Amino acid sequence: MSSQPLAPKKRLSFWELWNMSFGFFGIQFGFELQNSNVSRIFETLGANKDEIPILWIAAPLTGLLVQPIIGYLSDRTWHPYWGRRRPFFFIGAILATIALFIMPNSPTLWIAGGMLWILDASINISMEPFRAFVGDKLPPSQRTSGFAMQSFFIGIGSVIAALLPWVFTNWFNMSNTAAAGKIPDSVKWSFYLGGLAFLGSVLYTVFTTKEFPPESIEKFRQEKKETTFMDAVKETFGGIFRMPGTMKQLALVQFFTWFALFAMWIYATNAVTANKYNMKVDKALVNKMANAVSSEILKEENSKDPKKKKNLSSLQGDLEEIKKYRSDENPVTISVNLANYFSDSSNNQVDANEKAELTRVQKEYNNGADWLNVCSSVRNGVAALFAFIIPMIAYRTNRKITHMICLIIGGLGLLSIYFISNPTFIIISMGMVGIAWASILSMPYAMLSNALPANKMGYYMGVFNFFIVIPQIVAASILGFFTMNLFHANTLNTVALGGVSMIIAGLLTLIVKDEDDVQKV
Repeated sequence: MSSQPLAPKKRLSFWELWNMSFGFFGIQFGFELQNSNVSRIFETLGANKDEIPILWIAAPLTGLLVQPIIGYLSDRTWHPYWGRRRPFFFIGAILATIALFIMPNSPTLWIAGGMLWILDASINISMEPFRAFVGDKLPPSQRTSGFAMQSFFIGIGSVIAALLPWVFTNWFNMSNTAAAGKIPDSVKWSFYLGGLAFLGSVLYTVFTTKEFPPESIEKFRQEKKETTFMDAVKETFGGIFRMPGTMKQLALVQFFTWFALFAMWIYATNAVTANKYNMKVDKALVNKMANAVSSEILKEENSKDPKKKKNLSSLQGDLEEIKKYRSDENPVTISVNLANYFSDSSNNQVDANEKAELTRVQKEYNNGADWLNVCSSVRNGVAALFAFIIPMIAYRTNRKITHMICLIIGGLGLLSIYFISNPTFIIISMGMVGIAWASILSMPYAMLSNALPANKMGYYMGVFNFFIVIPQIVAASILGFFTMNLFHANTLNTVALGGVSMIIAGLLTLIVKDEDDVQKV
């Protein structure tokens, strides 16, 4: 089946570009809250380092399933008022807003993992058709500018979303710490505001834009009627074997790019807090905590409380990691999980001075997580500003050279985190990653859009996203093993591995054949 082409396109004004892209402000609000805070939520609820990647696998798996299906369906949707893509913007926004309100109130780790599935699927329902929206509405000569405008709103939404936990703590005096197994209020309120921003900005685009109808409504309806469910499934998931040449070349670049980003999202919080902040306590206190956990485990062997058993198992995992990799150190870096559990006011297994020391560690972790959010905000601010510079660089060189330069700068930024001792300077590292992020959000799609048939734009954009989610699934599957067995539980090495992967992606950009005349940018 081939869905009908759209009516001819004309160049849009600046404000028309603004209106059609504004919804990405809210979508990225939700996406950034997810990326910046989910590992923090998992650790707070007791996840060990090797569990975090597996919990994160929910995000790419939902993308793998949802994106091509939504792309396929949106190509074959038409409503006289709602149009082709806008129904999906609206439905995804409603679902994502609900998920953003529920996520920070997850009482257990498995519920938080489940909510990540729902949240990521909802974001994808809105986000995937937005990429095709640019191809639908803009002529080829304006698509680089259209994707750059999307990158601008992605950057602005991310700046604000990443800053929110810090803002709520430092401007509104909300606590950035909480009792064991509880999410801090500063994070909760960030998610609540994010839900409202997501819904409001998507609705703005829905109600201020129009879409082009198929050239022949009757033929469009007839083709849709003749397609069976199995035809749809076959075409949706078989597209990976029928990709245009440019798409195959970009797929390899995307693989190494998104492997790098996923390594950063999963482990940056732990890498920065454990290595750049003082989360060390005396070895004698660690031994005391180990004895207390062993004693509690013996007492709880016959317990019917699965949550408490899980908490103790998680604590035991943290202590075994210390014994295996840091037994010769004194003082010893501990996890926020241990600090949360033993600093709790109801816990009488450590004395007041030791509890104060653990409270300090708890505060160090959350201050580090908040500062990384600030650095992520700068990363996204740089991306928003650089989005307007990218078309000018592409005009003077070409799109693939532009993308290569940006990816190499971003990879060097990730690598630099390994060598920085003062966490203040991580803001520069993240600014460098922001240059790459601006290009990642625009250049591949600009190069790809001109290689795709107009009547299957949404479908192929969904298939292209396989090469965003597949590397994330690979990363989620192997990074835990790499971190624990090759890097001796030092997540800073895992982030550095991400930097190397992004540099490789930049070099691979040279193999991409971009047939578009850059003079049209």
